[in-house]
Amino acid sequence: MPFPASLGVIDCMLQVPGTDTRAWYDFMQPLFLDEASRTYAKMPVEYMFKNVPDLEPTADPVAYTVAKMDAFGIDKAMIGVQHEVSVEAIRRFPTRFFGSWHANPNRGMDEVRAIRKAKEELGIKAVTAFPSGTMPQVPIDDARWYPIYAACVDLDLPFCCTVGVPGPRIPMDPQKVERIDPVCWFFPELKFVMRHGAEPWTDLAVKLMLKYENLFYMTSAFAPRHYPQAIVDYANTRGAHKILYAGYWPMGLSLERIFEELPRVPFRDHVWPRFLRENALEVFRP
Repeated sequence: MPFPASLGVIDCMLQVPGTDTRAWYDFMQPLFLDEASRTYAKMPVEYMFKNVPDLEPTADPVAYTVAKMDAFGIDKAMIGVQHEVSVEAIRRFPTRFFGSWHANPNRGMDEVRAIRKAKEELGIKAVTAFPSGTMPQVPIDDARWYPIYAACVDLDLPFCCTVGVPGPRIPMDPQKVERIDPVCWFFPELKFVMRHGAEPWTDLAVKLMLKYENLFYMTSAFAPRHYPQAIVDYANTRGAHKILYAGYWPMGLSLERIFEELPRVPFRDHVWPRFLRENALEVFRP
């Protein structure tokens, strides 16, 4: 089967660009100790992403984003709701965007209440997390996350978590893939979705997905030509229902590059519909 360009892709990581995209990364500033990380031009991982997209100036970033989605066959996209422009996008185009809440476990029960409010008022479909990027850092299996995990179970919200070595020059220990194991064990009702590669522990990520029915993986922040081989092999065999498409526009990858490279990913015919759309529908129910 050729690449199904007309399928109606669901992108599990996209963002509506605002007036200052550089400000997206301000929350990590206290963790940056090297000069290059503190003085980045567009993003703090420029040493890895050589062609960060240049965005066209526009008075209507929401319409601009919808036009980009239309151009590449993206039917729906998950966006973070902590940005005012994202809330506007969801309200203007509720059939095209669905929201996620980026959690900070250092806020304790205030964060749990914020998640519940976002679910009630904005209809969020997921909670996201960046353990190495919290300040102070909070490992995946730390008790400070447990009230958030419990809230996600109670509200039927998947938890999408950055795992593996972080791109920014900050400590990696909070995101070691092995830390997922006790969380999935203790919360069998929690849908846990790995983000941002899980490298260099992709073999372990696959082993844990085999072990836990509630563990998934999305391809965010990786150009298709760099999808880990262990993930492609798993999708082609026992894991077709576990791997979800997520891009990284406009944070680090252009849609032009992503969709130029996607058809060359060696997924088997039956994997493409699940990867590009069906798995997202089942996990997030947007």
